[in-house]
Amino acid sequence: MDQVFKALADDSRRALLDSLMAQNGQTLLELCAGLDMSRQAVSKHLAILEDANLIATHKRGREKLHYLNPVPIAEIADRWIRKFERGKADALIDLKKQLESD
Repeated sequence: MDQVFKALADDSRRALLDSLMAQNGQTLLELCAGLDMSRQAVSKHLAILEDANLIATHKRGREKLHYLNPVPIAEIADRWIRKFERGKADALIDLKKQLESD
C-alpha cells in the first residue's frame, strides 16, 4: 500500500490516472499529448504507476496500451476512508432521531 500512496503523491501521475479514467487503453503517445513533459518522463511515471499496480499494460503489435486498475484505490477507500465515514453517518442518524423525537 505504501507504493500506492507514493505513486498517488505526484501531480503528474494523478493526471495520467485521470487521463486513463477518461479514456482507458491509451498508448504512450496518447498519454503524452495532454502533458507538458517528455516521453521519457511520462514513461518513468507510468513505470511507477505499474509497480504500484495502479495501471496494467497490454501489448498490441508494436503498441503498448495502458489501462487503469482501480482495485488499489478501492482498497485504500475501504481501509482508510469508509471506516471514518461510518461514524459520521451514525452521528447524523442519531441527530435525526433526536430532532424528530422532540
